[in-house]
Amino acid sequence: MKTVFLFPGQGAQYPGMGKDLWDHSARVKELFRLASDLTHTDMEKLLFEGSAEDLRATDKAQAAITLANLAAAAVLRGRGILPGAAAGFSLGEYAALAVCGVIGEEAVFSLVKFRGGVMESASRALDAPEGPPGMSAVVGLDLPDVTGALEAAGVRDVYAANYNSPAQTVVSGGAAALSKAEAVLKAAGARRCIRLKVSGPFHSPLLASARAEFEAELAKHAFADPALPLYSNVTGKRVSSGEEARRLAGEQITSPVLWVNIERSLKAEGFQRALEAGPGTVLGGLWKAVCPETPCLPAGTWEAIQALEGAAET
Repeated sequence: MKTVFLFPGQGAQYPGMGKDLWDHSARVKELFRLASDLTHTDMEKLLFEGSAEDLRATDKAQAAITLANLAAAAVLRGRGILPGAAAGFSLGEYAALAVCGVIGEEAVFSLVKFRGGVMESASRALDAPEGPPGMSAVVGLDLPDVTGALEAAGVRDVYAANYNSPAQTVVSGGAAALSKAEAVLKAAGARRCIRLKVSGPFHSPLLASARAEFEAELAKHAFADPALPLYSNVTGKRVSSGEEARRLAGEQITSPVLWVNIERSLKAEGFQRALEAGPGTVLGGLWKAVCPETPCLPAGTWEAIQALEGAAET
């Protein structure tokens, strides 16, 4: 069966994630040790004993979610469930880079640790008396409607950040600008605007300083050509080379996540099944809006992976 692995991003984390995989897999225990060494963080303590607030900070969340994603992928592959392609939502793209052979696991954990740190610092620098910057999910409007309404109302410093589905777009901005944008978008027909539990205005030009620092770090690492089809958040299309993957990894920090475009690309390529290899089921919900005829199954827990056992290899 032609299967794509989808990896969730920041916001999918929860206390205790990955514990069942760790309990059952020596390979997962190896990944935890590697991540702990490279991030100088006790990942078992963070994931299994940490609070939701501990896991919310960008510098900790990025390594934790990446670890949970790679743990799920390792268990799936160990049980004979193999990907024919991979894509990841925002941060999830780093697990996809590893699964597709573009960068090694050591580089993955080093890069997400650095990425989380510079994004957290850049976000804190934008704190204002009105509050910290952030993101808001706009439900009930398509991307062109969101951008059109903001432009018509003259709302500045708010940017379309995630194109999640034809009925949901996430915007990023400062606290005051987001409040103004939410009022404008509700008046334009949005059913709801939901502030997300994130610590910065991700995927927007507001994080230009983080992008510059991260691009300098990316230059220190080797990027191979993808061994499996890999799809980019920035373009929504397949990545052709390691050098393109490196460039897009830098651009991703300030560019919107074109998740709908990725889903449409995968649909056109004829994938018969998607597996959400990581915490939560958010991507499965988004998948239904674009690819309702193709299943997206949860694959981030031991129980869910057991239910997939016996599925044909790609």
